[in-house]
Amino acid sequence: MATLTQTLTDHWTRLRQSPLRQFFLDGLREVTSGGVRYHAWMASLTFVMCLGAFAYTIQLRDGLAVTGLHDHVSWGLYISNFTFLVGMAAAAVILVMPTYVLKDQDFAKAVLIGEALAVSALIMAISFVVVDVGGPARLWHLLPGIGVFNWPQSLLAWDILVLNGYLLLNLIIPFYILYSHYRGRKPQKRFYLPAIFLSILWAVSVHLVTAFLYAGLPARPFWHTALMGPRFLATAFTAGPALMILILAVLRKHTDIDVRWATIDKLALVATVAAQVCLVMLGSELFVEFYRQTHHGQSAMYLYFGLNGKSALTPWIWSAVAMNVAATAILSVHRLRQTPRWLYSASALLFAGILIEKGLGTIIPGFIPEPWGRVEEYVPSWVELTVSAGIWAFGAFVFTILAKAAIPIETGRRRFNPS
Repeated sequence: MATLTQTLTDHWTRLRQSPLRQFFLDGLREVTSGGVRYHAWMASLTFVMCLGAFAYTIQLRDGLAVTGLHDHVSWGLYISNFTFLVGMAAAAVILVMPTYVLKDQDFAKAVLIGEALAVSALIMAISFVVVDVGGPARLWHLLPGIGVFNWPQSLLAWDILVLNGYLLLNLIIPFYILYSHYRGRKPQKRFYLPAIFLSILWAVSVHLVTAFLYAGLPARPFWHTALMGPRFLATAFTAGPALMILILAVLRKHTDIDVRWATIDKLALVATVAAQVCLVMLGSELFVEFYRQTHHGQSAMYLYFGLNGKSALTPWIWSAVAMNVAATAILSVHRLRQTPRWLYSASALLFAGILIEKGLGTIIPGFIPEPWGRVEEYVPSWVELTVSAGIWAFGAFVFTILAKAAIPIETGRRRFNPS
């Protein structure tokens, strides 16, 4: 009996002194501690998440009839957000590749923040798919071995693979690096570099596959363009760095993380070039749609000028174009791009403009007009708006937790203490 007691005591002691256990406990201490502004921020996100959960219960009870979707427009606000967020996740490669492939140390302190943003964006993107299909119970038929996964024929099956695979990579790689730093050890390149190279290729494929979902539908001429894939990548490399600039600016001000201005400046340069490419692609598409007007250009006509007296999206798309043009003009002037006030304003404009253009301005016009030529508009309901706000709040909540736990380890304030 005494031997058994001693054995159990030894096991409990080893468990209490386990580095992995202490890693999670220290992370929990970090995310549950902070000042008044931090707790107010987390409380506000929790409140919005609760509102979103309440609206979602109504959708689960009454079905998608409580949304603004109908037979003619079957993808709306949910899929618009999904499309945008997949690009945000892919944009993490902007920090990953310079750090691990090009050995650019300006990005080294911010790379884990970029991967935390990718994880948050992927969680939100998957959440928007779940709510769009009506509920999680309807996903069973996509599970291999239970339902019909229809791989490799279905692009939707490819999208599921790349989304979940990219999420797994962005969880495993930062965990290994953070855990190594927590234990005071140098991460072994032979363990994480192959996964890094794989994640870079995966980041590009995750957004291209999403673009091919739309471009592969010839019955929807608004989407049936070879520019869909390149334009998706260009917008991702515009809005992603723009958001990272704003996040890094906040972290520089309110945390002790060592984010150099050179990092923000290089991100701004990437966003500038990508924004310029986006405008060139937009001009090319507008030329094709309007220079020789055919019935295939009616979706673009509805979006930009209205059709048959219906023009719900017209103010939105012109606002997005104006924001993108103004932001690109600001960033293209070196002196303005080097000024924080102008840079942050332009980044906010770019993020909002791409969100509208790539979301509502890409998905909804693909369904309008319907095959018989009627213009049946779509307006999101309060349920969709509230659920969407809840998912965005959930993503911000996840990102805050990941960043709050990672920063003390990266700055050296948190280390494993065996005692």
